[in-house]
Amino acid sequence: MFACLFFAVLMPFHAHAQQQQKVFRVTAIPDESPTELARKAAPLIKYLESKLGTKVEFTPVTDYAASVEALINRKVDLAWFGGFTFVQASARSGGKVIPIVQREEDERFRSVFITSDPAIRSLADLKGKDVSFGAQSSTSGHLMPRSFLLQAGLDPDKDFRRVAYSGAHDATIAAVAGGKVQAGALNISVWEKFVADNKVDTTKVRVFFTTPTYYDYNWTVSAEMPVAQRAALTEALLALDRSTPQGKEVLDLQRATRFVPSRAENYKGIEAAAKSAGLL
Repeated sequence: MFACLFFAVLMPFHAHAQQQQKVFRVTAIPDESPTELARKAAPLIKYLESKLGTKVEFTPVTDYAASVEALINRKVDLAWFGGFTFVQASARSGGKVIPIVQREEDERFRSVFITSDPAIRSLADLKGKDVSFGAQSSTSGHLMPRSFLLQAGLDPDKDFRRVAYSGAHDATIAAVAGGKVQAGALNISVWEKFVADNKVDTTKVRVFFTTPTYYDYNWTVSAEMPVAQRAALTEALLALDRSTPQGKEVLDLQRATRFVPSRAENYKGIEAAAKSAGLL
């Protein structure tokens, strides 16, 4: 009798555990507002559900470090990382994370410096000014802009009056437009999206410097993900096609022409820049 009762109690719990395991979880570094991240994720989640044959959920995180910990600790299965976040995740996990795809645009990504101050025409003009980066762990909003500043002979911590961290690319635009800082550095695709959507007055806020290109964002998984599952996921992302309504919707929101295969070696330059800037 006891055995039957135990079995009856155990079965629903076991079934629930199996159901929980079937949920495929996706996260992304919080480089934009939570509402924008959720909006961008929704069609992709629906697409992945149809391709993977399992329930897929978007799991937001509070900061960049949380996205790294979530993937390493297998709280999520797939993470959208910036190049620097991938490097951090690789270092933190002992190389046990794998970048599977990146946008075609991420092979030649750039950052922009923007200002509302007519006197600022070049990086040298930032001396003595208040300048905002995005999040401290942001590739395009902090690491690479800082790297190019150092190459130009400017040390933000010594040459700027104040270094601010807005936390996200859209917040950097708001800080510059609102006069909280004289200049800011951010992801070029977010800037171009704001301009296209008329969310920034370009008669008042303008780009005065665009960086050279570098590798940036990617979709990353744990090296412990089963090979067959990783292959299916990679194939699904690579199959997204702008010629289909669903593919166009997903790619437009991801600001991507298409996804292409990625590899860890692409981010050696970012790793070197991080070490050079004392950030890794």
